[in-house]
Amino acid sequence: MRKRWRPVRVLLGLLLRRPLLGVSAIPILPSGQVVLVRRADNGLWGLPGGLVDWEEDIATTARRELAEETGLSVERLGRLVGIYSTPERDPRFHSVCVALEVFVQGSPRVSDPLEVLEVRAFSTQDILMLSLSHDHNRQLQDYLAGALVVE
Repeated sequence: MRKRWRPVRVLLGLLLRRPLLGVSAIPILPSGQVVLVRRADNGLWGLPGGLVDWEEDIATTARRELAEETGLSVERLGRLVGIYSTPERDPRFHSVCVALEVFVQGSPRVSDPLEVLEVRAFSTQDILMLSLSHDHNRQLQDYLAGALVVE
């Protein structure tokens, strides 16, 4: 009986023990300010973003998560900032995050109060003084330095 279940356990291990793929949007308003969300799960400021849904591409995820979390719409996608894959980058699980510059339009507002407590635009000077959720400080520092990071 045990031998019959072994292939199933191996297959489940292959499918379930993989990093999840997510997106961080670095939303830039026409004023040059960066929009952050204050997360409901830990109370910290962070970049809007989330996991890629089944049959969804990176750009679609960025647009969807931005609209869901900030009420903003994408005017155009900017540059790739980085791919962050350090296992410790997210305390909840191992995830790989694609960070993108996103030029946005609209007025920042909370769209999902269960996920986001507050939405606010920050100057690049003020944003560097915040302690952000996950590795979002690193992503923003890389963005402001004009770096392209793969880790």
